[in-house]
Amino acid sequence: MINLRMGYGLELTQSQKLVMTPQLKQAITVLQLNSIELDTYVKEHMEGNPVLELTEVKEKPLKEKEEKDINWKEYIEDFDNHHYTPNQYSPDRDDFNYENVISKEATLHEHLLSQYNMTRKSSIYPAVGEYIIHNLDENGYLSMSLEQISEDLNTELEVVEEVLSIIQTFDPPGVGARDLKESLLIQLKLKEITDPRMFALVEEHLEKIASNKFPDIAKALQIPVAEVQTMCDFIRSLEPRPGRQFINVQNKYITPDVIVKEVEGEYVVVYNESSVPRLYIREDYRKMVLSEQSINCEDTKKYINDKLNAALWLIKNIEQRKQTIYRVVENIIDRQKDFFEKGKRHLKPLTLREVAEDIDVHESTVSRATNGKYVQTPVGTFELKYFFSSGIETREGNSLSSNSIKDFIREMIEKENPQKPLSDEKIAKQLELQGMKISRRTVAKYRDDLGLLSSSKRKRYE
Repeated sequence: MINLRMGYGLELTQSQKLVMTPQLKQAITVLQLNSIELDTYVKEHMEGNPVLELTEVKEKPLKEKEEKDINWKEYIEDFDNHHYTPNQYSPDRDDFNYENVISKEATLHEHLLSQYNMTRKSSIYPAVGEYIIHNLDENGYLSMSLEQISEDLNTELEVVEEVLSIIQTFDPPGVGARDLKESLLIQLKLKEITDPRMFALVEEHLEKIASNKFPDIAKALQIPVAEVQTMCDFIRSLEPRPGRQFINVQNKYITPDVIVKEVEGEYVVVYNESSVPRLYIREDYRKMVLSEQSINCEDTKKYINDKLNAALWLIKNIEQRKQTIYRVVENIIDRQKDFFEKGKRHLKPLTLREVAEDIDVHESTVSRATNGKYVQTPVGTFELKYFFSSGIETREGNSLSSNSIKDFIREMIEKENPQKPLSDEKIAKQLELQGMKISRRTVAKYRDDLGLLSSSKRKRYE
C-alpha cells in the first residue's frame, strides 16, 4: 500500500535576478535611439514634464545623484558646481558636412497632382485624376483595375482610361503603368523610339533580357548577338521603378554623434555636442525649490519631486549614452588605425564582443551604441556598424575583414575582360594566390552583397 502525504511548509531560498527598473529601461531605450529619434523622444517627455526645457544657451545642467530621494533644495544650491562633460568640439570648427544633407522635395503624389492641375482635363474631371494619382504605389504603379476606379467614382470607363493615358505622359517617365512591361513601353514611346524591334524585345523577351539570354533573343529576332546586347543595354537604362526618386522623401540630415579629427598624425575623438538635445530644469522651478517658503501641499510637493526625479534620470541617461558612444568610438579608432591611414582594404575584422570586453560593458550595449550612430572622419562619414565584420587570416598572418575582401572582389571584376568575365571559382583562386583562402560560395555571397551580377550576366558579346 502506497501512502501519499501532502503538506505545507516554509522554505527560505536565495536566488538572483535582474530587476528591470523604469530607469534601466529608459537607459536602454535612450542608448539605442539615433540622434533624430532621441530628439523626438525628448520632446515627447517634455510634453509630460513641465520642469524640463530645451535651450541653446550653454548653462550648467543637472548634478548626477544616486539617491532615490533627492533633497532638491540642496541640489539646486549646488547646481553651478556640476555640469555635463565639457564640450570638446567647438562650433567654430568645420563640423557641418554638406554631404550629410538631403534637400526636401515634393512627394510623388504632389509632383503628379501639380502636373495634372495644369491640364485641361483637370477642370473637367478633377476627382478622377486625383483618385488615380492617390492610388499609385510608391513605385508609381497603379494596382487597381480601371473597372474598379470607374465603379468607385461612378464614372464611365472611357473617362478613366483617358485620364490615365494623360497621367502616363507625366514626369517621371513610366508612371501610371499597371506593370513593368507597360512602364517600359511608355518610356520607349516618350523617348520617341521608332525601332519596332525595341518594342518586340519588351513585349516578348523581357524575361530573357533579365537572364542575359542574348543568343536566344538574337536567334528569335534574326540579328547579331552584339546588336541584341546593345538594344538590351538601352532597355536596362530605363527606370523599372518610376517613383523611386520620391520614396521616403523628407528632410534628412545625418548628424554624426562623434567626430574624428587628425591632429599632428594622431586621431582625436570628440563628441559632437550638437547631436544630442540640451536639457535643463526650468528657471521658475529652480526658484521654487530654492525659495525659503516651503511648499505646504503634500500633493504638490510629491508632484514636483516626481517630475524633478524623472528629469534627472532622463538627463543622466542621455549623458550615459554620450559617454558609452564616445568610449566605443575611441576603441574602434584605436583598433582600425590602418583603415584611416591606408584605406578600406586594411579594415580589420572586429566583433562587438572584443570592444565590449575592452570598455567593460555587455556586448548588447555595444550593439545598441553602434546601431544607427554615425562617426564623421577624415575619410568620410560611416555608421559605426561599418567597422564590425568577420574576416580571415592571410598567409602572412594578417587579418582581413570581409569588407576588405569585398573591395578586392570589386576591383577584380572592374578590371576583368568583359567578354570573358571571371567566374566565382576563378575569383576565389586569384584571392588564394594573394594569400586569401575563401570558398567559391563565399565569393558568390560577397559578390551578391556588392550588387554585382554573376559572370554569365556580366558577359559582353561585343
